[in-house]
Amino acid sequence: MESANSLSSKSSVNEEYMKAFRTKSYIEILEKVQGQLGRTSIARLSSASSLPLYVHLSQYLLEPRQETLSDMIKDMNLHHLLIDYFEASLEACKTSELILQSIHQTRANYRKIKRVIKLSRRVHDCEDYSDKQSQAILRELAAFALLKNPLSNIGPAHFRDIREGNMALFRRLTSKRRRTKRRARCRKIWKKAAGISLVLSQSALLILLLIFALHSMVGIVAAPPLLACSLGFSTKEMKMSCGGRKTRLLERLGDQLDVAAKGMYILINDFDTMSRQVKRLNDEVEHHKDVADMCIKNGKYEILKEVVREFHVNEPSFLEQLQELEEHVYLCFLTINRSRRLVVQEIMAAANQ
Repeated sequence: MESANSLSSKSSVNEEYMKAFRTKSYIEILEKVQGQLGRTSIARLSSASSLPLYVHLSQYLLEPRQETLSDMIKDMNLHHLLIDYFEASLEACKTSELILQSIHQTRANYRKIKRVIKLSRRVHDCEDYSDKQSQAILRELAAFALLKNPLSNIGPAHFRDIREGNMALFRRLTSKRRRTKRRARCRKIWKKAAGISLVLSQSALLILLLIFALHSMVGIVAAPPLLACSLGFSTKEMKMSCGGRKTRLLERLGDQLDVAAKGMYILINDFDTMSRQVKRLNDEVEHHKDVADMCIKNGKYEILKEVVREFHVNEPSFLEQLQELEEHVYLCFLTINRSRRLVVQEIMAAANQ
């Protein structure tokens, strides 16, 4: 049963990812990136991977733009945790851009391995490499072994620092949200209790006025104190009205913090997934480099043929992992923008209240 539930859950997650890839927003992200890369059509993610990144995608893709938020922060008295959230999402976008650049460079470096595989395909299983083919393959392997691993720029320590910072912010957001919601509920309860008390007091006052009206002389004497009492109740009503506005502002702040906390939670999960994918691919690249280096140092023909065969067998899996990581980076851009827009919507709703 546990195995079946696990498979069912995995299938559901895969289905959700496929839905995300088909959404208009996801396609728009692709169009923007590939537009910046000089492409006009939406092709497979790997098709544009060999092209360099001419601009900072984090500045181009981020919505709302950071300069727009800077103006909002100046004009509005935003809570400091919301400002921290926007800064954290900006840093996450920059890290996603760095991962994307590493993917592009990794795929560009892998062209040398693809040339090795292409050279080997010209030889049938029953044939041996010619000296010319062997030398060409060894040159490509030597060049690949000397290349720096682009994925090593984003190591486990980098992801760990990001996670710790995001988790700390997530805890502060959820803690402040709980306190804000609790204060808003307490004020609502107090307002209801005060309202009931006011109704009872005014009812008692009305009864007293009716009684005094029956005794005209007493009513004339008691009129000034009763008028002052009535004015006191009116002042109390005005204070309650102001208190209601403050309660609504607290509720709005709670909603803003809630949306920001949800955005941080999704971001933490996205980066946990990407950190595992990057580590797995980094290990693969390091293994490829070690194997290529071993082949160059050993120089034996049998080793060379075995190394080439291993690269040939592992090629589809390696390229698929690269594509999965690249797709997840695009999804991360998408979820960051969606969360930022939702927080801004809550802020504007509170400002227009």
